[in-house]
Amino acid sequence: MVDVDGFTDRLDYPMYVVTAAADGVPAGCLVGFASQCSLDPPRFVVWLSRANHTYRVAQGSALLGVHLLGREQHQLARLFGGECGDRVDKFADIPWEPRTGGTPVLTDSCAWWVGKVERRADWGDHVGFHLTPVEAGADPPPHQELLRLSDVADLTPGHPA
Repeated sequence: MVDVDGFTDRLDYPMYVVTAAADGVPAGCLVGFASQCSLDPPRFVVWLSRANHTYRVAQGSALLGVHLLGREQHQLARLFGGECGDRVDKFADIPWEPRTGGTPVLTDSCAWWVGKVERRADWGDHVGFHLTPVEAGADPPPHQELLRLSDVADLTPGHPA
């Protein structure tokens, strides 16, 4: 296997919280693997680890929520990235509301959207969810700095990838 650490160690992409709901159960996790993949129509892909509780819930969901956090929202990132949904109700003590199709939306996120799952694709230890936006919201300008990978480097994951 080729060692690409010299490349990937330099990346500092935004972090996202991805949420899902199935059978009335909300789930969410911190995600670093995500990207816009089409301009017209607007499309996005988020990759969820197969080991993740949110992945299992997302398998039964037609919609996913994608959220951007501000740099100062480290505690929210710690909750969604450092706790495991198999053991903790991540939504118990945070402000959120069900939006399109019951998709959980974190009301304190600086921007969010709900996307319809168009297809799923196997990408190794992660599965890509190809999404088309159906609803969105954001704080008005001026925009705050986004939470990035370097901001959560000290975070211990809730489970192995």
